Amino acid sequence: MEAQLELDAPDAIGAASPYDVTHDVGGLKTLFVNVFFIGQPGSGGPWVLVDAGLPGYAGQIKKKADALFGPGAKPTAIVLTHGHFDHTGSLKTLLKEWDVPVYAHPLELPYLTGKSSYPPPDPAIGGGFMSYSSFIFPIGPDDFGDRVRAISADGIIPELPDWKAIHTPGHAPGHISLFRESDRTLIAGDAFVTTNQNSAISVATQKEEFHGPPAYFTCDWEAARQSVQTLADLKPLAVGTGHGISVKGYELQIKLNHLADNFREQSIPSEGRYVKQAAITDENGVVDMPSPTSYNVGRAIGWGLLAGVLLYALWPNMGSDNDEDDD
Repeated sequence: MEAQLELDAPDAIGAASPYDVTHDVGGLKTLFVNVFFIGQPGSGGPWVLVDAGLPGYAGQIKKKADALFGPGAKPTAIVLTHGHFDHTGSLKTLLKEWDVPVYAHPLELPYLTGKSSYPPPDPAIGGGFMSYSSFIFPIGPDDFGDRVRAISADGIIPELPDWKAIHTPGHAPGHISLFRESDRTLIAGDAFVTTNQNSAISVATQKEEFHGPPAYFTCDWEAARQSVQTLADLKPLAVGTGHGISVKGYELQIKLNHLADNFREQSIPSEGRYVKQAAITDENGVVDMPSPTSYNVGRAIGWGLLAGVLLYALWPNMGSDNDEDDD
């Protein structure tokens, strides 16, 4: 018999959010990246935070937690799908109030304990404003202290006994996804996403599209392809991803299978720094990287786009100043 899901029960905030995954997996979008709250809504129950969003969103995360689990609710743990800046941005602020363990895959620890920066982004691939501006995104190293702990080899996190962490590398060396077998619920992180994260327009509209991981930060494309196939083989019935709305039911399986079957054609760029040769990493961080192939071209386009956005934003004020001078 197929697993049944209790989907989209309204939480304490009101109507269900498009980022909620099931009745006990709530979601919150922090500008363009999602965090998740695993736990039964209600006052005093245990819960776990998955990822920590962008910098400046600690207050929003705590507000959502208070609404779901009661005023002053503190998680029993924080789990990181990976350590890119948009998934750890508010972590230090949260840890000032929450003395809880932070779990990540062993291969992700160098980037969370100050040992190594991530492989740099490739702004020339993926297309769109998010890709072209990725050269300004921070890559560390970050050090979150001795509360960071390695997830065990069996994928079991003590504070999440019903879930299993699955190593899904490619976008980041120690990227993990979380899967609950009982109802086939998946938190995929950035192993795949449900919007075109390379495009600012898609990010703004949150149009549902199944894509491989955000191209500009993916440093091993063959591993990324294999990770998507691994997740498709689980036949999930509900998924929350790092970018985009949650998707449920057999529509999810159909679209995820299509992505897995066509990953090379749909998601892997024809050219790019990490396309023909992946970054080499180990438990100490980056070992070796291929030379940049088009980094400066992508960066130049990015600066041009940023300048255009700034000029557009300032243009009405410039016009107003001229009008005042004419008077």
